[in-house]
Amino acid sequence: MSSLFGLIDRIRKSSNPPGAKPSPGSKPLKFGVLGAADIAPTALIVPVKSHPEAVVYAIAARNKDKAAAFARKHGIAKVFGGVNGYQELLDDPEIDAIYNPLPNGLHYEWTMKALAAGKHVLLEKPSSNTAADTRRMFEFAESRNLVLLEAYHSRFHPAVLRVKAIIDSGELGAVKSTSTGLALPRGMIKSAADNIRFDFKLGGGALMDMGSYAINAMRYFTAANPTSVVSVDHELKSPKIDRKTVASFSLPNSVTSTIFCDLEEPPSLGFIPAMPNLNAIIKCEKGEIKGAKSQLFDNSQLMNYVAPTQYHAITVKIGNKNRTEKAYTLPDLGEPWWTSYRYQLEAFPHAWVMPEESVRTMEVIESVYVKGGLGSRPGSDYVHH
Repeated sequence: MSSLFGLIDRIRKSSNPPGAKPSPGSKPLKFGVLGAADIAPTALIVPVKSHPEAVVYAIAARNKDKAAAFARKHGIAKVFGGVNGYQELLDDPEIDAIYNPLPNGLHYEWTMKALAAGKHVLLEKPSSNTAADTRRMFEFAESRNLVLLEAYHSRFHPAVLRVKAIIDSGELGAVKSTSTGLALPRGMIKSAADNIRFDFKLGGGALMDMGSYAINAMRYFTAANPTSVVSVDHELKSPKIDRKTVASFSLPNSVTSTIFCDLEEPPSLGFIPAMPNLNAIIKCEKGEIKGAKSQLFDNSQLMNYVAPTQYHAITVKIGNKNRTEKAYTLPDLGEPWWTSYRYQLEAFPHAWVMPEESVRTMEVIESVYVKGGLGSRPGSDYVHH
């Protein structure tokens, strides 16, 4: 029962956090948002409310009326819209940083333009459609002495950091295998024809969307990159667009890994709704780390490395002994209701996730698509001068 009360309290406070105003004389980091994307409130606008050193200052959308309505709803001071709205936002000297949640296929163009305008960039995952475009973005950011951070928000949450700390401590010995995934039941994601997740040119597909989390987690927990893609199984939504992908890899030191992702997991027996699957299992020489049984989620195993603020459990098994841990805060930072996005804000713009990580993750995504016969998503045709 205490777990249920804790869950309710975290959801309540994370969705409506206490406000935090800047200290007198301080200059908060002013964000501009490109596009009135559905993810923007969860990823930035709401978390910023409890951060005294950041504010969402401006929003741009192709449709100015849509941008204005979005700004009114979320209390954003400045609005840009129309054909030149994005560039006008980038040119605003008041703005320090850009949040780019545009469709994957537009990440490269508008991140390069933001960096050219002298802005730091918080970039939604995956970073782009191809590893080549991703590398160019990070090289340009470095040349401009600007921060570019790919928003794998879960990497900043104490629960994920704790799993990594257990692995690195050596108590379980070397990692031997991992299984990481993210699958949502059919109906949680809009299946309309205009959904960007199903648009090939815009970088659609389950592997690009859900699978990027699973691949990033695999690489983080193993501290290694795959040496080969052993197998790939796609279930298609349409030609070249995977609704579901399962892939297995070989990694150095005889480590094996599996990732899975599904945008629309079908009901069991045709009528029993599937539960979200956000689990990770790390098997080591002396034991393993995985999710715990939870009555809150139909006794399914759940680590929830993607959205651990809602609920998570870290079960460490050594021989016949089990222990379950939870980590909602760091020793000197955070509140139990802080989301992974709120922790991410603490790292930005002092980004500590290395650019090469984003490049390697995109390389793995591309290698899976090539192995599965779907081919890489198309690179950007934007030419930066």
